[in-house]
Amino acid sequence: MERKEGILRLALPKGRMQEGVLRLLSEAGLDMRTAERDYRPSAVVDGLDVKVLKPQNIIEMLDIGSRDLGFAGADWVAELGIDLVEVMDTGLDPVRLVAAAPTSILEDGKLPSRRLVVASEYEGLTRRWIAAQGMDAEFVRSYGATEVFPPEDADCIVDNTATGSTLRANGLTIVDEVMRSTTRLYANKHAMDDPARRERIEWFAMLCQSVLEARSRVMLEVNIDASRLESLIEILPAMKEPTVSRLMGDAGYAVKIAAPRSVLPNLIPAIRACGGTGIIITQPSQIVP
Repeated sequence: MERKEGILRLALPKGRMQEGVLRLLSEAGLDMRTAERDYRPSAVVDGLDVKVLKPQNIIEMLDIGSRDLGFAGADWVAELGIDLVEVMDTGLDPVRLVAAAPTSILEDGKLPSRRLVVASEYEGLTRRWIAAQGMDAEFVRSYGATEVFPPEDADCIVDNTATGSTLRANGLTIVDEVMRSTTRLYANKHAMDDPARRERIEWFAMLCQSVLEARSRVMLEVNIDASRLESLIEILPAMKEPTVSRLMGDAGYAVKIAAPRSVLPNLIPAIRACGGTGIIITQPSQIVP
């Protein structure tokens, strides 16, 4: 395999994960110029060789070393049993890998104690799940649309689901959770052992992580009288320490923090009760801790 020095070989996922990954990269300043059926998008920054592959192929190419870095689902990494370096969990595309069966065959909400047929695209994970359950079962490999197998062609399926709506629409009930999965950034071990490539991988991951951090936080600014400054600081969930600036004319202080978005419903009334005024909330695009 030909390798160009100084080039980081990145694999982007084809299919449902691609939209979220491309948005993440765009917000990180790493726009990818893509078109329909374009499997070799160009990056706006130098030093990236980008290729679009199916997630399963990304994992395999990382394993053999033809790609340095790539996005893939944790479910397929577990399915293929390939030992990669997980660089970061983006939290994108969260799904559960579950076992589900027609409600009509369940006994007290559980699978019946008889020989069953279990269908799935995930052969490795499903066979391990069958063994762990001590089930008497025959495995059938599916190639998509696994939810339509029961009841005629399988008693049970193992498939991924985000909301469970497709399973419910097909009359299936979840009987067990096999694992949870998200889109993650993986690297091959040899790339991480190479100082030059590792540095580039860490740079790439830092830019992506800065966007994810910014999505979960807001910049909050508030004015406060000098006499109430310490009381205000005690209730603020700053990443490190708040930024405090004196207002013109000794009229008090301006306090600025990067706060978790999730705390705002309780934090804003608490700030008001503490005497805070002129509260301004803005959305940062990137945060590098």
